[in-house]
Amino acid sequence: MARYTGPKTKIARKFGEPIFGPDKVLSKKNYPPGQHGLNRRRKTSEYGLQLKEKQKAKYTYGVLERQFRNLFEKAARTKGITGEVLLQMLECRLDNFVYRLGLAPSRPAARQLVLHKHVTVNGKVVNIPSFNVVPGDVVAVREKAKSLEVIADSLAGFNHSKYPWIEWDESIKGGKLLHIPAREDIPEPIKEQLIVELYSK
Repeated sequence: MARYTGPKTKIARKFGEPIFGPDKVLSKKNYPPGQHGLNRRRKTSEYGLQLKEKQKAKYTYGVLERQFRNLFEKAARTKGITGEVLLQMLECRLDNFVYRLGLAPSRPAARQLVLHKHVTVNGKVVNIPSFNVVPGDVVAVREKAKSLEVIADSLAGFNHSKYPWIEWDESIKGGKLLHIPAREDIPEPIKEQLIVELYSK
Protein backbone atom coordinates (compact mmCIF):
# COMPACT_ATOMS: atom_id res chain seq x y z
CA MET A 1 0.00 0.00 0.00
CA ALA A 2 1.49 3.35 -1.04
CA ARG A 3 2.42 5.85 1.64
CA TYR A 4 5.03 8.54 2.25
CA THR A 5 8.22 7.04 3.72
CA GLY A 6 10.70 9.86 3.08
CA PRO A 7 12.46 12.19 5.54
CA LYS A 8 9.83 13.61 7.92
CA THR A 9 11.86 16.32 9.64
CA LYS A 10 12.79 17.83 6.27
CA ILE A 11 9.10 18.09 5.34
CA ALA A 12 8.19 19.52 8.77
CA ARG A 13 10.91 22.17 8.41
CA LYS A 14 9.64 23.02 4.94
CA PHE A 15 6.25 23.96 6.39
CA GLY A 16 7.60 25.23 9.71
CA GLU A 17 5.15 23.04 11.64
CA PRO A 18 5.45 19.64 13.40
CA ILE A 19 2.97 17.98 11.03
CA PHE A 20 4.25 14.47 11.83
CA GLY A 21 4.16 14.99 15.60
CA PRO A 22 6.72 16.37 18.10
CA ASP A 23 10.07 16.96 16.40
CA LYS A 24 13.26 17.82 18.34
CA VAL A 25 15.14 18.95 15.25
CA LEU A 26 12.34 21.29 14.15
CA SER A 27 12.33 23.02 17.54
CA LYS A 28 16.05 23.77 17.12
CA LYS A 29 16.05 24.55 13.39
CA ASN A 30 12.80 26.41 12.78
CA TYR A 31 13.81 27.53 9.28
CA PRO A 32 13.55 25.76 5.88
CA PRO A 33 16.01 22.94 5.08
CA GLY A 34 18.84 23.33 2.59
CA GLN A 35 22.01 25.38 2.21
CA HIS A 36 20.13 28.69 1.97
CA GLY A 37 17.37 27.90 4.45
CA LEU A 38 18.29 30.73 6.82
CA ASN A 39 18.63 33.37 4.10
CA ARG A 40 15.66 32.48 1.91
CA ARG A 41 13.69 35.67 1.25
CA ARG A 42 12.02 34.79 -2.00
CA LYS A 43 8.44 35.95 -2.27
CA THR A 44 6.10 32.99 -2.80
CA SER A 45 3.58 33.29 -5.65
CA GLU A 46 -0.16 32.83 -5.16
CA TYR A 47 0.07 29.42 -6.84
CA GLY A 48 3.01 28.54 -4.58
CA LEU A 49 0.98 29.34 -1.45
CA GLN A 50 -1.95 27.25 -2.67
CA LEU A 51 0.30 24.31 -3.56
CA LYS A 52 2.07 24.52 -0.20
CA GLU A 53 -1.26 24.37 1.66
CA LYS A 54 -2.35 21.31 -0.33
CA GLN A 55 0.97 19.58 0.34
CA LYS A 56 0.69 20.41 4.04
CA ALA A 57 -2.80 18.85 4.22
CA LYS A 58 -1.61 15.75 2.33
CA TYR A 59 1.38 15.18 4.61
CA THR A 60 -0.60 15.97 7.78
CA TYR A 61 -3.24 13.32 7.09
CA GLY A 62 -0.91 10.87 5.32
CA VAL A 63 -2.79 10.87 2.01
CA LEU A 64 -1.16 10.55 -1.41
CA GLU A 65 -2.00 12.72 -4.43
CA ARG A 66 -4.57 10.51 -6.15
CA GLN A 67 -6.45 9.80 -2.91
CA PHE A 68 -6.43 13.50 -2.05
CA ARG A 69 -7.72 14.48 -5.48
CA ASN A 70 -10.51 11.89 -5.27
CA LEU A 71 -11.48 13.16 -1.82
CA PHE A 72 -11.58 16.74 -3.11
CA GLU A 73 -13.81 15.78 -6.03
CA LYS A 74 -16.13 13.94 -3.65
CA ALA A 75 -16.18 16.98 -1.34
CA ALA A 76 -16.99 19.24 -4.31
CA ARG A 77 -20.05 17.10 -5.10
CA THR A 78 -21.21 17.12 -1.48
CA LYS A 79 -23.55 19.75 -0.09
CA GLY A 80 -21.72 22.34 2.01
CA ILE A 81 -18.54 24.42 1.86
CA THR A 82 -16.09 22.34 -0.19
CA GLY A 83 -12.97 23.13 1.87
CA GLU A 84 -14.68 22.34 5.17
CA VAL A 85 -16.24 19.14 3.80
CA LEU A 86 -12.78 18.04 2.59
CA LEU A 87 -11.28 18.47 6.07
CA GLN A 88 -14.24 16.69 7.64
CA MET A 89 -13.73 13.74 5.29
CA LEU A 90 -10.05 13.60 6.22
CA GLU A 91 -10.96 13.73 9.93
CA CYS A 92 -13.35 10.79 9.50
CA ARG A 93 -10.72 8.46 8.02
CA LEU A 94 -10.25 5.48 10.35
CA ASP A 95 -6.50 6.04 10.85
CA ASN A 96 -7.11 9.69 11.82
CA PHE A 97 -9.97 8.72 14.17
CA VAL A 98 -7.72 6.18 15.93
CA TYR A 99 -5.15 8.98 16.34
CA ARG A 100 -7.81 11.36 17.73
CA LEU A 101 -8.84 8.68 20.24
CA GLY A 102 -5.30 8.80 21.62
CA LEU A 103 -4.66 5.13 20.82
CA ALA A 104 -1.51 6.05 18.87
CA PRO A 105 1.04 8.88 19.27
CA SER A 106 0.91 9.83 15.57
CA ARG A 107 -1.14 9.20 12.43
CA PRO A 108 1.49 6.84 10.92
CA ALA A 109 1.39 4.82 14.17
CA ALA A 110 -2.42 4.80 14.04
CA ARG A 111 -2.22 3.57 10.45
CA GLN A 112 0.01 0.70 11.61
CA LEU A 113 -2.51 -0.31 14.31
CA VAL A 114 -5.25 -0.42 11.68
CA LEU A 115 -3.16 -2.35 9.12
CA HIS A 116 -2.13 -4.91 11.75
CA LYS A 117 -5.80 -5.61 12.59
CA HIS A 118 -5.72 -4.22 16.12
CA VAL A 119 -8.79 -2.01 15.58
CA THR A 120 -12.49 -2.80 15.31
CA VAL A 121 -15.42 -0.75 14.01
CA ASN A 122 -18.75 -1.73 15.56
CA GLY A 123 -17.19 -4.98 16.77
CA LYS A 124 -15.72 -6.03 13.40
CA VAL A 125 -12.02 -5.89 12.54
CA VAL A 126 -11.26 -3.28 9.87
CA ASN A 127 -7.73 -3.01 8.43
CA ILE A 128 -8.32 -0.25 5.87
CA PRO A 129 -6.84 3.10 7.04
CA SER A 130 -9.03 5.08 4.63
CA PHE A 131 -12.25 3.48 5.95
CA ASN A 132 -14.87 6.20 6.46
CA VAL A 133 -16.14 6.43 10.04
CA VAL A 134 -19.72 7.75 10.21
CA PRO A 135 -21.68 9.19 13.17
CA GLY A 136 -22.73 6.37 15.50
CA ASP A 137 -19.75 4.14 14.67
CA VAL A 138 -17.81 2.78 17.64
CA VAL A 139 -14.07 2.35 17.09
CA ALA A 140 -12.17 0.30 19.65
CA VAL A 141 -9.07 -1.81 20.26
CA ARG A 142 -9.34 -5.57 19.77
CA GLU A 143 -9.44 -7.47 23.06
CA LYS A 144 -6.04 -9.14 22.57
CA ALA A 145 -4.43 -5.83 21.56
CA LYS A 146 -5.47 -3.88 24.68
CA SER A 147 -2.25 -4.83 26.46
CA LEU A 148 0.00 -3.42 23.71
CA GLU A 149 2.62 -1.11 25.21
CA VAL A 150 2.33 1.47 22.41
CA ILE A 151 -1.40 1.91 23.12
CA ALA A 152 -0.93 2.14 26.90
CA ASP A 153 1.88 4.69 26.52
CA SER A 154 -0.15 6.79 24.10
CA LEU A 155 -3.26 6.82 26.33
CA ALA A 156 -1.30 7.79 29.45
CA GLY A 157 -2.45 11.30 30.35
CA PHE A 158 -4.35 11.80 27.07
CA ASN A 159 -7.16 14.37 27.31
CA HIS A 160 -10.18 12.98 25.47
CA SER A 161 -12.41 15.97 26.24
CA LYS A 162 -10.55 18.18 23.71
CA TYR A 163 -12.49 16.61 20.83
CA PRO A 164 -16.21 17.31 21.41
CA TRP A 165 -17.30 15.10 18.50
CA ILE A 166 -15.88 11.96 20.16
CA GLU A 167 -17.27 10.06 23.16
CA TRP A 168 -14.56 8.02 24.89
CA ASP A 169 -15.36 4.71 26.62
CA GLU A 170 -12.58 3.49 28.89
CA SER A 171 -14.11 0.02 29.28
CA ILE A 172 -13.65 -0.82 25.60
CA LYS A 173 -10.56 1.35 25.01
CA GLY A 174 -12.40 3.12 22.23
CA GLY A 175 -14.93 5.76 21.35
CA LYS A 176 -17.97 6.73 19.32
CA LEU A 177 -18.17 9.38 16.61
CA LEU A 178 -21.02 11.54 17.88
CA HIS A 179 -21.21 13.85 14.87
CA ILE A 180 -19.12 15.21 12.00
CA PRO A 181 -16.72 17.80 13.52
CA ALA A 182 -17.38 21.48 12.79
CA ARG A 183 -14.49 23.36 11.16
CA GLU A 184 -13.78 25.37 14.32
CA ASP A 185 -13.32 22.10 16.24
CA ILE A 186 -10.67 20.74 13.85
CA PRO A 187 -7.32 21.91 15.30
CA GLU A 188 -5.19 21.57 12.16
CA PRO A 189 -3.86 24.98 10.94
CA ILE A 190 -4.82 24.35 7.31
CA LYS A 191 -6.18 27.14 5.08
CA GLU A 192 -8.59 24.94 3.14
CA GLN A 193 -9.78 27.79 0.91
CA LEU A 194 -6.35 27.89 -0.74
CA ILE A 195 -6.72 24.20 -1.63
CA VAL A 196 -10.14 24.88 -3.18
CA GLU A 197 -8.68 27.75 -5.22
CA LEU A 198 -5.82 25.51 -6.42
CA TYR A 199 -8.11 22.75 -7.67
CA SER A 200 -10.59 25.24 -9.15
CA LYS A 201 -8.06 26.52 -11.71
